[in-house]
Amino acid sequence: MKVFTLSEANEVLRIVAPKLQEIKGYYASVAEFRESAHSAAVSAELGGGGMEGGSNYVRVLYELGKLTTELHELGVQLKDYTRGLIDFPCMRDGRVILLCWQLGEGEEIEWWHEVEDGFTGRQPL
Repeated sequence: MKVFTLSEANEVLRIVAPKLQEIKGYYASVAEFRESAHSAAVSAELGGGGMEGGSNYVRVLYELGKLTTELHELGVQLKDYTRGLIDFPCMRDGRVILLCWQLGEGEEIEWWHEVEDGFTGRQPL
């Protein structure tokens, strides 16, 4: 697990924020394909398969996977695809806490929470 300082997390945030916007868009596209993908999967079990727009669906899944892998490799924890909610592990008073940020917030991280508390336990820095 990568552990960030606040300064490091804010620097990585500049790289990550545009990726989160892309992830949010791709995730919305996946939702649009959900019903036809399910139907194709059921048909495949019966020897049929295929779906209209299937190659687009696969491309969207690939891009979504690629972007989430990039975040993971940076040490960023993606918590919510639709909100662009992320956490950065950080040391505070000798324990790991999570610096918390989501799309639509400022250009710097202003919130943190205990690992067990999640988003509802956010506190200002």
